[in-house]
Order: sequence, then C-alpha cells, then structure tokens
Amino acid sequence: MKVTSKQLRKMWLDFYKERGHVDIGAVSLIGDGTTGVMFNVAGMQPLMPYLLGQAHPEGTRLCNVQGCVRTVDIEEVGDESHFTFFEMMGNWSLGDYFKKEKTKWSFDFLTKVLGFDREKLCTTVFAGNENVERDDEIVEYLLDAGVKKENIFFLEDNWWDLPGTVNTPCGPDNEWFYPRHDNPCGENCNATCECGRWVEIGNDVYMQYKVKEDRSVEPLKNKNVDTGFGFERLLMYINGLTDGYKTDLFTKVLEFIEEKSGKTYGVDKEETKAMRIVADHIRTAVMLIGDRNGIIPSNVGAGYILRRLIRRALRYAKFLGLTKEQLVCVAQIYINEVYNDSYPLLKEKEAYICEELLKEATKFDKTLEQGTREFNKLISNLAKFAPDVKTISGDKAFRLFDTFGFPLELTEEMATEVGYKVEKDGFKKAFELHQEKSKGVMKGEFKSGLADDGEMTTKYHTATHLLNAALKVVLGEKCHQMGSNITAERLRFDFPCDHKMTQEELARVESLVNDWISQELVVTKEEMAKETAVDIGAEHQFIERYPDIVSVYTIGNVSKEICTGPHVANIKDLGHFKIAKEEASSSGVRRIKAVLN
Repeated sequence: MKVTSKQLRKMWLDFYKERGHVDIGAVSLIGDGTTGVMFNVAGMQPLMPYLLGQAHPEGTRLCNVQGCVRTVDIEEVGDESHFTFFEMMGNWSLGDYFKKEKTKWSFDFLTKVLGFDREKLCTTVFAGNENVERDDEIVEYLLDAGVKKENIFFLEDNWWDLPGTVNTPCGPDNEWFYPRHDNPCGENCNATCECGRWVEIGNDVYMQYKVKEDRSVEPLKNKNVDTGFGFERLLMYINGLTDGYKTDLFTKVLEFIEEKSGKTYGVDKEETKAMRIVADHIRTAVMLIGDRNGIIPSNVGAGYILRRLIRRALRYAKFLGLTKEQLVCVAQIYINEVYNDSYPLLKEKEAYICEELLKEATKFDKTLEQGTREFNKLISNLAKFAPDVKTISGDKAFRLFDTFGFPLELTEEMATEVGYKVEKDGFKKAFELHQEKSKGVMKGEFKSGLADDGEMTTKYHTATHLLNAALKVVLGEKCHQMGSNITAERLRFDFPCDHKMTQEELARVESLVNDWISQELVVTKEEMAKETAVDIGAEHQFIERYPDIVSVYTIGNVSKEICTGPHVANIKDLGHFKIAKEEASSSGVRRIKAVLN
C-alpha cells in the first residue's frame, strides 16, 4: 500500500472525525513556561489540563496531528529512524468512550485503513503489580477486535502515570508493535524482544485510576483515553520501508542534496549519515523559526538548541560540498512542497525563515575559522611545551566541540593529519556530563518560561510581574499572562487583547513599570497553602498544576503572584524598562517584547 504523508494525515483525521471527534489542530512547538519543558515533546502534553479534569471547549472527543521536538538525543540523528522534529497522531476521550471502542478503532485503523498485516500486528498489555490486577479486560476486547491471541503479550511496564505526583490520573496502556523485517533473532523473537526488529508504532493509554498519597490507587469517576501514534513511523511501515528518510517527507530534499553534492543516498555510510542530518536538522529549524511563537538562534535556552541544530547541519553540509545558499533551498522545499498544506504559516514566514538561516550560516563560517585557529594554537602549544605528548585530551577536544562547534570526528581528522590522536574516553565523559545538564534543561529544570536562572534572566522574570500588573491597569483586570519566554537578553510576554495597542497605551504601560521601579519596592516571598493563595487574590494560571504548598511573590501593592521562578530582592535593580515591540501572537492574543537598560 503506497500512501503519501498528506494522505496519511487526512486518513487519521477523517477516521476519527467520522467517529464524532473534533480536530483541535496543533499548538505551538515552543514551550510557554506553563508545561515545564522547552519544547512540546509529546502529542498529549498540551492536553494535560483537560486530562486532569478541566472541561475542553471542543467537547469530549478530540483528535489532531501534533508536531513535537526532542533534541536530548541529537547525536543519534543520522540513522534510519531518529528525528528531532516529528509528529504524533492523537485522539482523546475525556470521560467518554473507553477500552472496548478504542481497541476496536485502533485495530481497524491499522488493518483496514492502513493495511497492516493482522498476522504480524502485536500488542503488549499491563501484566499487573502490587496495586492493580493484570488487565485481562483489555485482552478480551483485543481478541474481539481481531488481534490474534498469540500476538498479545503481558508486561509490567505497560503502565502510565506522572512520576512523583499524587492525586493525578494513571492507568494501564496498550502498545502496538510491528516488525521492521521478517528475520527473527531466534525462536522467541516477539514484541517483547529487544533485538531491534520490533518497533512500537502506537500507544493507547487508559487513565482509569488516581494515585493516592500512599502511592496506592483508586478508580476514577471519569476515565480518559489518550492515544499517540508516530506519524513518521506509520508512514514508513505502510509504504514497506525500513528507512524513515525514504518517505515522501524527505525524498524531494534528498534528491536536491544528491543533485547539488554529486553524492548518492544509501551508497556511502558517512555520506548517507550526513544527508540525513542535513535533511532532519534543517526541517526542525524551519519548524522552530516558522512557528507562531517562533524563535531565532541565540546562546541561551531554546535559541541555543536551534543554533546547535543549524550549525550541525552546516558542518555536515560542508562535508557534502553544499553551500549555505543551497541549505536555504532545502528549507524552501519543506516550506513550499512538503508542508505547504499542513503548516501554511511557514509560507507566510518564508522570507524571514530563509533570512535567519542564512544569517546563522554566515556567523558559523566565522566560528569555524576561529575554531581552526584554536585547534592550531592547541597543537602549537603541545609541540612547544609537551613534545612527547601526541594525544589531545578529552577536555580539550570537548572544548572545541562545545565552544566552536567542532564534532569529535573533525577534531580527530585534523589531529591525524598532524600526527596526533584524541582521547576519546575523556571526550565521552565530558560529553556525558554536558548531556546530563542538557537533559535537565529539556525536562524543565528552569521553569516559568526562563531560559536559565542567571542574573539578567532573573531581572527579566521579575519585570514580567510588573508588566502583567501594568497591562491590567491599562487594558483591564481581565488581562493576564498567556505565555512568556525569558532570556538574558529580553522578555517576551503574551496576553489576551482584541486590538493592536495604541502608542498611548504602550507609553502608559512603560511609564507605570518605570514608576514602580523608581519606588524601589521590595519583593517578598511567602509559602502558603494553594487555596489560601487563591483566596488572597494571588495571580495564577492553571492552579491545578501547582503543589499543595505554593510560593507567592509580592511586589509592594503592585503585584501578587503564585510563581516558581527566581526574583530580585528589590525592583530598583531592574534598571529602565523599555517596550521594544508589540505585535500579534495569534488570534485575540498580543505579544510584547521588552528590554531592560
């Protein structure tokens, strides 16, 4: 069965719309500080408030195809199946249908709509633990749907919850697996095998319990279904492929790279890896810059991750003999041909996306020159002060990687040319330490929309409290924070507003903030019960996400907010507040960018 990416997207949405679901569309890829992560990393992440009990405005049956970005394992990109940007096809029942309907629909979609071989389709289900019995109920529904009994496997890992939380939903899940090829590793090669033949293509989570304080569980009154199926993986399988880069999401880009580089995809291992990295990283960069909350390359937060992606793509482009202008052409293929229907905003921002990519490429050319000079200086010092040492330490090699963007392979190649080796183990240790720190950031170590917790970022975060308060004075009490992104260079603040703010309104907001700063107001922090904070009028968003005890920050008689981020002790330290830009963020939502001088 041959299916294009556009057809698969339509198949998924049509299938569930026919069953009473509303297509709720995709949200921004960029975290706004309320979800605790830098990027949207899962299809269900934006729906967490509704899975926790909040009523969704579109009803109880929902579906979408949601873009996601994960960059913790960026170094894995280059094989057949890793992507930094990917899409999840999701559907949800919020207290509506449950296991019987969902197992039937998942099986029917995979076998009847997509044509998966029911003889090969396998599933794993919850094997039970000390709190909850084995999920035999789901097995009966799977058998009724058409799954073969010998293709159902019990695993204790088939359980979903929010780690470290209480009074939150949890429950068993039902994962769907399909073989990548027909060559088993042995007699017991099945969906539980770790040989790499079996890959998960989708997951149905049944949130039917609640975690209690003692870690036991109790049944939920309203039971939810949360489904996530990998778009790229499904597209690969239904087209009989084992390489995700051979789907139509990438073929036009790879054809262009082949033409301009004179290389052929799939022939040389290193050249093929380079082509995949260029194709993947430029796609993700296009999506992040062209997002409705789009970002640009920088040295902090999400902007730093974007810079790493673009520069890694540029390094491998140079290896293939591609110019930075040709990388812009790759971006245009994604904008105009691959995602022109599903992400129309990319076309509107095409010139801006291409400009930012070219700008970053030009900066990197200079960085590469600096890195080469640093490498030559390193070799010169070794020859002068340690002539018997013919090894570059792991720390030095990692500095070249982290500061100047040199991959280990490039450092090794240059070292070999002058008769040196590189201490790989030392580089690996330094890299692993760096990766652990990166994972902390990706998991939301820095909350409240902050890129980090440095001095300037702390000042900007405190300034958002004042901006929020000033907007309430100028635009009315209904005005509130809808999202923020804060770096050491500026603050970005989204709020509801039905019109472009006038120059008079902006001037008044600016004047109020600076007037408060001149009053040298002290910032105080109090710990209290969440309910008490609400009763005393503390500003908050999504109160159900906060723990039972919260921190309330008060700035004179100007602002009182529940918050998790760092703040200055006295707002006199902020300096002069200046609004740099006011613009539309989305329908009915405006955005202010401001700086402190």
